[in-house]
Amino acid sequence: MNKLLSNIRLPWLIFTLLVFTALVKLGLWQTDRAIEKEQRLLKIEKLTHQQALSIDEVLSLSIENVNDFPVQITGEFEPNILFLLDNQTNNGRLGYRVYQVLNTERHAILVNLGWVQGSINRNELPDVSTIVGQRTFKGHVRLIEKGIVLTEQTYNAVTWPLRVQQIDLEKFSDITDKQLLPFVVYVAETEEVGYTKNWQPIVMPPEKHRAYAFQWFSLSIAWVLLMLWASIKFNKQNN
Repeated sequence: MNKLLSNIRLPWLIFTLLVFTALVKLGLWQTDRAIEKEQRLLKIEKLTHQQALSIDEVLSLSIENVNDFPVQITGEFEPNILFLLDNQTNNGRLGYRVYQVLNTERHAILVNLGWVQGSINRNELPDVSTIVGQRTFKGHVRLIEKGIVLTEQTYNAVTWPLRVQQIDLEKFSDITDKQLLPFVVYVAETEEVGYTKNWQPIVMPPEKHRAYAFQWFSLSIAWVLLMLWASIKFNKQNN
C-alpha cells in the first residue's frame, strides 16, 4: 500500500509543481508587460516636448529606439497604391486603416493616414482615393509588431486598394517594388492630411496588466491550496 501511495504522490507532486510554475510565469509575464507599458508611457510623455526629427535623424538612431519619436516629413505620395488594414474599429464601428507609400528624396515610407468606415458587405471596399502630390506633415514613428495570423496572406493577384490582414513591410516592399523603411509613420492628429486619427500607442494600460498578473498569482496560490487539501483528503481516505 505504501508503495502504491508513493507511486501516486510523485506524479501528483510533479503535476502540481508544473501547473504552479506555469501560473507564476504568466503572472511574471504580465508584470513585465506592465513595466514595459509604464516605461513607454514615460517615453511618450517626454517626447511630446521634443522637436520633430527629420527622417534622416530618425535613421541615425538605433532601430530599437525609434518607436514613438515625433517626425516631420516632406514627400510625394505614390499614386494609386493603397493598403487597407482590415478589422479596425472606431467607436464600435468596423472599418479599415488606410496606408499609402510616401516617396521622399531618398526613401520610401509607409504612412498611416487614419481610419475609414467599412461596409456591412464584406465584398465591398470603402471608396477611398489616394492622396496625390507633395505634402509636408508631422507624425510619429511606429515599429510594427506582427500579430498572430492563423492563415498567411498571399499576394498573387494584387488589385488596388489592397485589403490586408496585417502590416508586413517586407512583403509590401516586394509588392510595390520599393524598399520601404522598417517602420511606419502615423500622421499626427493635428494634421489635415488623411482621415480619422484614432490610433492609440498603448491599447492595454499597465493597470490592466497588473490586474491580470494579480489574477495569475492568485490562481497559483489557490492551486497549491487545492492540491494540499486534495492530498490530505486522499491520505485520510487511504489510512
